[in-house]
Amino acid sequence: MMALADATRARASIPLDSAIALRHPAVFQRRLSPLLLRLALFSGFAGLFVCAIYRLDLSVLRTLQGFGALIHFVSLMLPPSASTWGKFFVYLHALGETVAIAFLGTLIAALIALPCGFLASRNVMPIGVLRFFTRRVSDVVRGIDQLIWALIWVGIVGLGPMAGVLAVATSDFGTFVKIFSEAIETADRKPVEGVMSSGGDRLQVIRFGIVPQVLPVLAGQVLYLFESNTRSSTIIGIVGAGGIGLHLSEQIRTLEWQHVSLLIIMILVAVALTDAIASRLRRSISGRAGELATTR
Repeated sequence: MMALADATRARASIPLDSAIALRHPAVFQRRLSPLLLRLALFSGFAGLFVCAIYRLDLSVLRTLQGFGALIHFVSLMLPPSASTWGKFFVYLHALGETVAIAFLGTLIAALIALPCGFLASRNVMPIGVLRFFTRRVSDVVRGIDQLIWALIWVGIVGLGPMAGVLAVATSDFGTFVKIFSEAIETADRKPVEGVMSSGGDRLQVIRFGIVPQVLPVLAGQVLYLFESNTRSSTIIGIVGAGGIGLHLSEQIRTLEWQHVSLLIIMILVAVALTDAIASRLRRSISGRAGELATTR
């Protein structure tokens, strides 16, 4: 009895934290393996960073020295000018062509990717082989850069805006399939179960149970990629896929720096307007979707 009382008094004298640590030693035991793993990862990334700087010959001094040349180029670009009104309207037409390439390419990609997104989602497509094939095809298409697709389509259909539209549509198809399938997989099961309990078939479940939930999300993603494609359509025009990028590359090649500055300003204005309109539409769609969810 005396020994038990001594043990009880000794245990009571131990602080609460120490008592918990003694009772659960595995939880409070300091493990070295996670710490060593973090240290190894940090050392690896630091070594890769230093090696990249050395192998690519990056130099802060050369960058600072290049600012003098940058100031010289900026002075050559001022004031922005198209020389003639006829040239300005040619540039304006090319800018509209660039926005049209982005719009048509995004719309075509979204329309084709929508059914493929259902085929790639786990909660809609029960056939694993078809789902796997759809996902892998979209991964391959998405893995090739838009500029590469522009070069491919220029070689197939020739120079012009058609190659640009096809390049944007092909590149965005893989991205849309991934985004759409992930949005469909996160749909709430309650509306789906409600349609099924009322005797709806699989198509009716998709139409009335899933599509109303994911449509605002999908529309917002389409608008976001349209904003991005407005900028990227300028780049693909440089390789001959139509739009204002072709004029930009020609003016740079001929050292018409005042024309270059005007084209850059026109591109910036078009991108800003597109971003503002698309952002307002996205907020409107999100707000409408929130109101519908609240009323339900």
